[in-house]
Amino acid sequence: MSSFIRGVTRAFSSTNTASDNPMNGTNDSAIIEKPTDAASSESTPFTKAPTPANLFPSTDPTVDGEDCLHDCQTCTIKYPSKFSIEEDDQIYGQVGGWDTHLVVATGKNDWVRDVSDEVGSVMEAVGKADIKPSNGHLMLSASDMPVPDPKPNQSTDATTVLLLPAWKLIDGVTPALVPELISTHINSAPTNTTPLPSSTLLSDTADALTTAATTLTSTAQSILAPIASLTVSTPLTARPCPHNYLILLCSQKTRDARCGQSAPLLRREFERHLRPLGLYRDLHDERPGGCGVYFISHVGGHKYSANVLVFRRDQATGEARQCIWLARVRPEDCEGIVRWTMLEGKVRKGERQLRGGYDRGRGVVSW
Repeated sequence: MSSFIRGVTRAFSSTNTASDNPMNGTNDSAIIEKPTDAASSESTPFTKAPTPANLFPSTDPTVDGEDCLHDCQTCTIKYPSKFSIEEDDQIYGQVGGWDTHLVVATGKNDWVRDVSDEVGSVMEAVGKADIKPSNGHLMLSASDMPVPDPKPNQSTDATTVLLLPAWKLIDGVTPALVPELISTHINSAPTNTTPLPSSTLLSDTADALTTAATTLTSTAQSILAPIASLTVSTPLTARPCPHNYLILLCSQKTRDARCGQSAPLLRREFERHLRPLGLYRDLHDERPGGCGVYFISHVGGHKYSANVLVFRRDQATGEARQCIWLARVRPEDCEGIVRWTMLEGKVRKGERQLRGGYDRGRGVVSW
């Protein structure tokens, strides 16, 4: 496993610069690299899935019905007539591995060419921070998630970030607080190759915690109370992302016009299929459950537009279980992506569309 991400324009680290990055100029997403002496995810028991079908199951008409063989018949949305993409490359397994993903709310759907160059932004602060993630490679994305109104005594440039696979929203993030964000939240977060605990382990842990809580004496509580009062307050607050699924669409037209054209059309079509199921969540809708559909900055491979990242939440842990990274997605694919990929973790067109991803439940990745 390379210490650099294949197809990444810029990697930031304590030892490498853009000029000596061997991947510089080949792709688009920002990756913040761990220090060279940090623990590597290579020591995890995860294995590389050699084919799309080894990573995620394919739809099967004998199980899923004949519908899985066909594109949506009621889709009326079409790409522009001159919208063309590369169809000949073998794209599975060509995405370099990453460990955590930080998605920054900006309220915009397009950004400067490299989001880490957005002056005064959290993205810029992450790229320039002296402290780097210690738990592997960080993928950095800007998003159109709305910037929350500032709370009393909160900086006006505060925003919210989504941390994956932790499935956490962290509020109150400012450029000045990025070092604390990295040291306190990102470095302690699970990674894409952190195995999900078994349901038995979770149950045993819950029982043990319950027993410990009930046996804690009032004397012990009185001892712990003064210690708790010494806890340093922080403006950064973490909370679970309320959705059960996430669909992230590259919309960055400053990188490629096709991304700016495809993302709005795909969101309309995803909404059309999610609403009847009661699963659509717009940008300001934080009702529990459902699927949040967001625009993000470029993830690389614009010639394979549209790039769509589908995240599925593990209900037992509340963390991301799977990331299914698809490319060459067209509006007529959206029904199948909702019906089988999002809801069941299956892929209809693996050989043509699957770029990569991970399944933490089964311990497999594409890199």
